[in-house]
Amino acid sequence: MDTLTTSHNFSDAAESAGSAAIALNQVHLTLEGPVGPVNILRGVNLNVSAGTALGVVGPSGSGKTTMLMIIAGLERISAGRVEVAGTDYAALNEDALALFRRDAVGIVFQSFHLIPTMSALENVAVPLEFAGLKDAFDRAEDQLKSVGLGHRIDHYPGQLSGGEQQRVALARAFAVKPKILLADEPTGNLDSATGQQVIDLLFELHDKSNTTLMLITHDFNLAKRCDRVVRIADGLIVGEGLADLHEAKRG
Repeated sequence: MDTLTTSHNFSDAAESAGSAAIALNQVHLTLEGPVGPVNILRGVNLNVSAGTALGVVGPSGSGKTTMLMIIAGLERISAGRVEVAGTDYAALNEDALALFRRDAVGIVFQSFHLIPTMSALENVAVPLEFAGLKDAFDRAEDQLKSVGLGHRIDHYPGQLSGGEQQRVALARAFAVKPKILLADEPTGNLDSATGQQVIDLLFELHDKSNTTLMLITHDFNLAKRCDRVVRIADGLIVGEGLADLHEAKRG
C-alpha cells in the first residue's frame, strides 16, 4: 500500500458525493447535556470510494464510534448530509432506514452482540430471515463454513471462545452481502494472536466481497492495513494518511 499524503479537506477530492459509497457533508451532532449542549461531531466531511478499506483512528471520546453509528443509521445527525450507497438518510423515516440497514450495512462490534439463546447457525440466519430469504439457514451454514466454523454451527455463544464468537459475528455481518461493513474495534476483547486471526479473516472477506469497509481501531499497525486512514479528534477529521499517524504516535 502506498503511503498517503496529508489532505487539507480530508476527503477524496477526486470523487463527488454522488458516486461515493459513504459521503458525509458538514455533519454535526449536538446532544443536550446536564450543563448545556455538547458538540459530539462538529462539521465532518468525508467521502469514501466503493470497495475501499478505511481505517479511522483517534483518542477515546473523539467521535469515532459516533461517526460509525451515524453511517449505520443508528444515530440521527443535528445538521449536514449523510449518503450511504447512494441513499440520502434524510429522505428515510425510521422504518425505511431499518430496511436499508438490513439490506446494505453490516456491523461488527467489539462485544460481539450475539443472541445468547440462539446457536451460531441461528445467529447468522437472523438477518437473512429478516430479509425474507427462504434458504436463510443454508446460506448461514455456508457463511459459517467460510469463516472456519462449519463444525460449530449448533453451538451457543457461551460454548464458543471469544475468537469464535467474533467469527460468528463476521459471518452474520457478511451474510447479507452488505455494500458497507462497519467494524468498531473488532479485536478489542481478544488476545493479540486471536485478534490477528480475526483481522486476517475480516480483510479476506472484504477482499472477496469488495465491500466498503470502515474499521475503527486504536492500533496504528492495524490501521495501516487499510487503503486509507483518517484521524479524528474533538469531533473533526483532522488528518489523513500514514504521516499523520506517525506524528500522532510520537505525540
